[in-house]
Amino acid sequence: MKSALRSSWSSLLPLLSLVLLVIAIGAARPSFLSVLSLQTMAMQSVFVALPALGMTFVVIAGGIDISIGSVVAFAAVASAHLVRDGASPLLAALAAAGIGALWGLGNGLLVTGLRVAPFLVTLGTMGIARGLAKWLADDQKIDADPGFLADCVRAVPASPWLLVGPAVWILLAALAISAVVLRRTVFGLHVVAIGSNPENARLCGVCVERTLLLVYAMCGLGAGVVGALQFGELGCGVPTAGAGLELQVIAAVVIGGASLSGGEGSLVGAVVGALLTVVLKAGCTQLGIADHWQDVLVGAIIVAAVALDRWRHR
Repeated sequence: MKSALRSSWSSLLPLLSLVLLVIAIGAARPSFLSVLSLQTMAMQSVFVALPALGMTFVVIAGGIDISIGSVVAFAAVASAHLVRDGASPLLAALAAAGIGALWGLGNGLLVTGLRVAPFLVTLGTMGIARGLAKWLADDQKIDADPGFLADCVRAVPASPWLLVGPAVWILLAALAISAVVLRRTVFGLHVVAIGSNPENARLCGVCVERTLLLVYAMCGLGAGVVGALQFGELGCGVPTAGAGLELQVIAAVVIGGASLSGGEGSLVGAVVGALLTVVLKAGCTQLGIADHWQDVLVGAIIVAAVALDRWRHR
């Protein structure tokens, strides 16, 4: 009974914190609660929440991927390069998603093949992806017309009945599919089992290597899609884009209730965590708080979330 109450509280705490934060900032700056402001924050959260879905699977499986920001930049530059050379934006978006998935698959192959800590593997691939993005862009941005991708990331949708931009609906669809995969399929059960105890999972017949490959591929796929969306937002491919995004994503996952020890995590919590980081930054900007203090606040929240996770497990 006590364990169930603790689990419910840890799931509701991020949402409660988000609601209280929005109310507090809105009371200080009423314009913060305007429709346009809320639509903009919802759109900005997509760039953190979408890769956070894949990262949640990785963290639940006991791993981590810090190459996400660099993969986003590589995918964005690649998609802009393709459009500039005459490809359609749809083909470029599919290519960006494919690049992300293949990169994640490569991360999984290195983690399972070399049996090296995921942090070290993805630290190396982070540098490789960033270097390839700079090489492909010749150390400068690539201008191109993103076409429908620009419409996907508009905070105010062209059709009022959509309420929010198309990218937000893409995020919600991805959340629904991911939740079904994690909670209602054998694959999801295997992911949780590996994160809880990989040796026991192996003895129970779980193909640990194959499951980890798929988990890292899913994480890379999310980064690739965000790369395409970022190209749509900026109208160009920027090789320095996505710097520090991996920290925001990991923060969202941890704030959402995932345990860095593996075996535990919440997809809804990760999305709420992403919203919390975006709202916090937007609120600090509205209140005139300097950018460096915003980083301090996000870092403090991550430390608090990790400390809370350790306390719950003890």
